[in-house]
Amino acid sequence: MSTHPARSLSRVLEDLGPTLLDLLHGDPGTAAELGGVGIHDPHDEQHYPERAIVLGVGVHGGDEIRRLLSELGRLGAAALVVRGPVEDDGTLGAAAAESGIALLALTRGASWAQLAAMLRTLLSEGDVGEAGEQTLGGVPSGDLFALANAIATLLDAPITIEDRRSRILAFSGRQDEADAPRVASILARRVPERYLRIHEEHGVFRELYRSDKPVHIPPPTLGDEVALPRVAIAVRAGDEILGSVWAAVRTPLTPEREEAFQEAAKLVALHMLRFRAGTDAENRLRADLVTTALEGGSGAVEALGRLGLADGPLLVMALGLEPLADTDHAQVTAERQRLASALAVHLTAVQPRSAVALLGDVAYALFPVAGDPATARERALQVASNFLERTGNRTGAAVGIGSLAPEPAALARSRTNADRALRVLSAGSTTRRVAAIGDVYIDALLIEMRDLALANRDELSGSIAQLVAYDSRHNAHLVETLRAWLDAFGDVITASASVFVHPNTFRYRIRRVAEVGRIDLGDPAARFAAMLELRLMGLYDGEA
Repeated sequence: MSTHPARSLSRVLEDLGPTLLDLLHGDPGTAAELGGVGIHDPHDEQHYPERAIVLGVGVHGGDEIRRLLSELGRLGAAALVVRGPVEDDGTLGAAAAESGIALLALTRGASWAQLAAMLRTLLSEGDVGEAGEQTLGGVPSGDLFALANAIATLLDAPITIEDRRSRILAFSGRQDEADAPRVASILARRVPERYLRIHEEHGVFRELYRSDKPVHIPPPTLGDEVALPRVAIAVRAGDEILGSVWAAVRTPLTPEREEAFQEAAKLVALHMLRFRAGTDAENRLRADLVTTALEGGSGAVEALGRLGLADGPLLVMALGLEPLADTDHAQVTAERQRLASALAVHLTAVQPRSAVALLGDVAYALFPVAGDPATARERALQVASNFLERTGNRTGAAVGIGSLAPEPAALARSRTNADRALRVLSAGSTTRRVAAIGDVYIDALLIEMRDLALANRDELSGSIAQLVAYDSRHNAHLVETLRAWLDAFGDVITASASVFVHPNTFRYRIRRVAEVGRIDLGDPAARFAAMLELRLMGLYDGEA
């Protein structure tokens, strides 16, 4: 079990190094408690958590690293991670010491995204629950990395704890004593597909999940690649399989160690349940805080303070999902939760202080912005568009962006406007997947006018209704003619070409429009009323 605090740099290095991280310069023992993870973007305004460990994605060369160390020192960060190997001319140590920032290197081949996810997992321990430290079996509750290290000590072998999908939840130290497949698994944070296929072909998972004892797995045949044998055991909570624990061993386990492994699996189950409960509780707490903030009432200021969003203007984003006709409710719910989680990760990468929560069918994001309203809107549009490009068109997702909220009381209006924009996008009247309320304001008004008409049980009985009735009886195409004429600003040649009729025929039809509908087409007010009624009629048809 680690003696270092969960949110300390020493603990991060103990759990993730040297498999993922190497300390180049600085004393981790003197670093303050880490406050969160930040991602450096040289082309954007930086907002890091206090005492952040900053990921220097794309930062290369001594000059660039020295400049960033100096900047992070002024901002109060705790550590900087750059991609290894790092070329050092002998000046980086002095730059790190002067800035007070520890300099770390990310192992070649490791993923920045996986490092960010693991760091956030480590730093989130203890955020939810009672203030006092809770332990299970002498290990801090939910601390899977500490538990992996404890089991590794018992078995004298490097350990991984995995979920049902063979994703790595935590791993012990001493992974350098394992083999290439284990290193590849940790770098990717999941077991590579080629190894999973071998296990499936040999019935490993079938045997693992039907037994409550350790299963011995011979090393797979992987060409020239050398692999160690494995001993694995399923992690159960009653009849539910939560995951498994894997040990890379050089010699068979003794009966005493097998028994210890079996007992350890029961403890892993308790920790995994606690970890899952803590995550659920944190998600519920965040959803409650976001809901309170969006209501804009007396509790909004306190909720924003707890979310770290009380000191600047915000925009509300509303992410909606239009499910396919043959998708069941459970699939839709799971997809909405997946998209909400993906949006949270995406926004955190570009603006760490963002907050996302799934409320009902819509995921709402509180997105901090800077500058004037136009600049803030363009920034939000760009970020939302990038997110939807990454998720792909198959999701059917859309994002509505509300108005700028310079103070907490304005958040309720920003949410309303985000919902209005999202509704326009969902109505199918535009091919866009992202829109700010200012871009679709008129469309939103038309939808609301339609709602009012439906609520009042109004019926279309004006000029357009008369033209519709006449067309129904005589197949005269008068509504189509009027639409084309209005769209062409009265240009008969252009309008007739758009509906593929001779200009003289079109002139005759437009005269019939004026006669049947009793419309004075020379009156701007009459033309506007006709255009509005046509739009409303189209919206009614969309409801049919």
